[in-house]
Amino acid sequence: MRRMSFALTERQICDGTKTVTRRLGWRTLTAGTELLAVNKCMGLRPGEQARKLARILVVGVCREPLFWCTHAEAKREGFPGLSGPQFVEFFCKHMKCDPMDEVTRIEFRVLEVLQPVQQLPLRP
Repeated sequence: MRRMSFALTERQICDGTKTVTRRLGWRTLTAGTELLAVNKCMGLRPGEQARKLARILVVGVCREPLFWCTHAEAKREGFPGLSGPQFVEFFCKHMKCDPMDEVTRIEFRVLEVLQPVQQLPLRP
């Protein structure tokens, strides 16, 4: 099963508050695809394994400019305290991109949580 990293939003995946994610790639992803949400896919040290968070089902995929993100979308991304522009700023900082960039908006639902929330690290 293909893996997708949620390094910055582990808790949001496992507590069900994240139902949308935006990615710079993933252009060929289609609705109906099942994915394994993990803490990280790249940059694993020798012997280190990704922590499995959940099984998710993709229910919608589209390409759109990042700056279209609204407060409601930031909430669906797992950040209810951020406005749309604040989320875009956060995304650009971590992904080293521009608000005008086109991203893949992926809507999903969690099929099964594999990692208890209380065992996840707290992130600021």
